[in-house]
Amino acid sequence: MSSVPSALSVPTEPYALSGLCRYPIVQAPMAGGASGPELAAAVSEAGGLGFLAAGYKTADGMYQEIKQLRALTRQPFGVNVFIPHPAHADPAAVDVYQQQLAGEKAWYETPLGDPDSGRDDGYEAKLAILRDDPVPLVSFTFGCPGKAIVAALRRAGTRTVVTVTSVDEAQAARLAGADALCAQGIEAGGHRATHRDDPALDGSGTGLLTLIARLRETVPMPLIAAGGLMRGSQIAAVLAAGAEAAQLGTAFLVCPESGAHPLHKEAMTSPVFTRTALTRAFTGRPARALVNRFVSEHGAYAPAAYPEVHHITAGLRKAAAKAGDPQGMALWAGQGHRLARELPAARLTELLAAETAAASASLTLRNPS
Repeated sequence: MSSVPSALSVPTEPYALSGLCRYPIVQAPMAGGASGPELAAAVSEAGGLGFLAAGYKTADGMYQEIKQLRALTRQPFGVNVFIPHPAHADPAAVDVYQQQLAGEKAWYETPLGDPDSGRDDGYEAKLAILRDDPVPLVSFTFGCPGKAIVAALRRAGTRTVVTVTSVDEAQAARLAGADALCAQGIEAGGHRATHRDDPALDGSGTGLLTLIARLRETVPMPLIAAGGLMRGSQIAAVLAAGAEAAQLGTAFLVCPESGAHPLHKEAMTSPVFTRTALTRAFTGRPARALVNRFVSEHGAYAPAAYPEVHHITAGLRKAAAKAGDPQGMALWAGQGHRLARELPAARLTELLAAETAAASASLTLRNPS
């Protein structure tokens, strides 16, 4: 076990994560299989805060993973839930995109999925389980839950976090009564957590440090910083900027406990994949991924249609993975992916904590109060 310098201390109250973790390090909930019980347990046991991703799972699937996680650790953890999207997709645009993907269908010898397979992701059923059998922390992505939902979770003893990308979204979370915000910078891998999917804003977004500064000046709430963070020095930087913790996804994606596909893990540092881009190609919603053939050929034509496009391409992505072809997979990655370190999750958590403490101590020495 590594020794973490004492300079890394947990802030005093008010602190949204007080009692939940020893270090200000949160493992991001990565939907699609990466953030399972093994990864979350390893991070929580090491002193960080592990997270399960309920997105794309059934309510029962989420509940089974919670039970598995509780069997692996007695430490606190979180569960992330997707807010349902209102119907807004243009059926004609969805149909055109399906036609565009005809070549992929033939290449992978698999049918396209049904765009109308469902859009609420089992939201109400998941909330019912989380109210009846509470977990320490629940975070929300793609929107803000209503006041009644936040209040019901609080009565059950659960703290709530809303993922935000702007001041307006943060204000909505504050009005709903959330305990904290997860500030997601444009650098983050995977889906942009914007509450409203506006294609007119494609390509825009605020960097993490600027977003933290704006939120600190306008919305007085505890902040968890997310977006491209891979090293303890970066964690120290966001803590110095006003966040109380850092959330890392891509950094943990390559850990052996991660449920990500081996090809996805290899791609993080592969010389074949050198850059990321925000694309709608796989799901119809902007998400940061490594640029591969699928992104290059289809990204410009994918409509703003989530979760319709997600359902359409689900079979193609699975077929590409089965065929060992990363060029057809959704290789979600943050901008810092080249800094990925293939370490056990506990070791990575301890290393990040030690790096953070060293960087924070150095900053204190250079800028004594």
